Amino acid sequence: MSPKRARIKDIAELAGVSIGTVDRVLHDRGEVAEKTRENILKIAKDLEYSPNVIARALKSKKRVRLVSLLPEPVEESAFWMKHPEGIQKALKELDPFPVNLEQVTFDMLDERDFQSKSEELIRLNPDGVILAPIFKNEALTLCEKLTRSNIPFVFIDGFLEETSFLCYTGENIYQSGRVAAQLVNMVTPPEKEILIINIARNISNVHHLNVRTQGFISYFQEDRQNRLTSYAIYNPQTDFINRELKRILRQHKNTGSIFVTGSKSYKIADYFESEGINSVNIIGYDLLENNVKYLKTGKIRFLIGQRPEEQAYKGVRKLFDFISMNKTPEKMEYLPVDVVTSENVQFFL
Repeated sequence: MSPKRARIKDIAELAGVSIGTVDRVLHDRGEVAEKTRENILKIAKDLEYSPNVIARALKSKKRVRLVSLLPEPVEESAFWMKHPEGIQKALKELDPFPVNLEQVTFDMLDERDFQSKSEELIRLNPDGVILAPIFKNEALTLCEKLTRSNIPFVFIDGFLEETSFLCYTGENIYQSGRVAAQLVNMVTPPEKEILIINIARNISNVHHLNVRTQGFISYFQEDRQNRLTSYAIYNPQTDFINRELKRILRQHKNTGSIFVTGSKSYKIADYFESEGINSVNIIGYDLLENNVKYLKTGKIRFLIGQRPEEQAYKGVRKLFDFISMNKTPEKMEYLPVDVVTSENVQFFL
């Protein structure tokens, strides 16, 4: 008998019990004598029995209702334009199954909007949630509510270790900060200064940028000589960024490299191009069109890619598999840290 074709009937015959008894043991329903239970489980293991959960899910009449809570995919947060593509890819593959996903978005620059959309999400009473925990404090509150309601949730783009999340798919945020630091260290002479630029309205509450910064700084704490200075630019508007950069660079005329913790490296490159600055390396994140443009011209030295489509795709698939097929995913799936240069960028687009 092929192990892959083992049926409940086969287990019952070998165990000398009824099919109903085997079903109760395998699905942990009802009382069965311990000796009988152990025997059934041993036979099932020997036969490599695996229930046809896919067929069961296809036959199910219960519609699985998922909700995603991600930043609005607008120009100021263009990185998030890629995630819906991953979501749609997953939904296309799951088309035969009774599942739908509602996409709720929030203003990435406004904690209050995140809180409001979190309340909207709770009212939808979903079976599962895909979540980007951009604002740490507000995300913790939402996660507590989801846990109390027994609603499983998966993280993408970042995770909050202190929550009861089902799984996470994305970069190792801390380690990617260290990778960025190694790149900066490679191209920055020891006598030059290194600036860390965070562009966020309330950097203390933006979890992933803080963790990246911590990873970056930790690398340079290991007996390296470059001087680090960190700045937070709280207004993402171009005019404000330009004024801040002008002020910062007046104070740091010996700057050799700038590490941009988010996806807005192109705004630094815009300013450098307008001012004719060619002697400072820019290292940042994400293969946005404007970032790639400056990477190809050399204004940006390195970009670190985060595979946003893959994050969203895997988040949806893992959540669905857990809810419909009782398949528990690997808790942490770290995606590769893609180091992109002008020479290899074509392979990532």
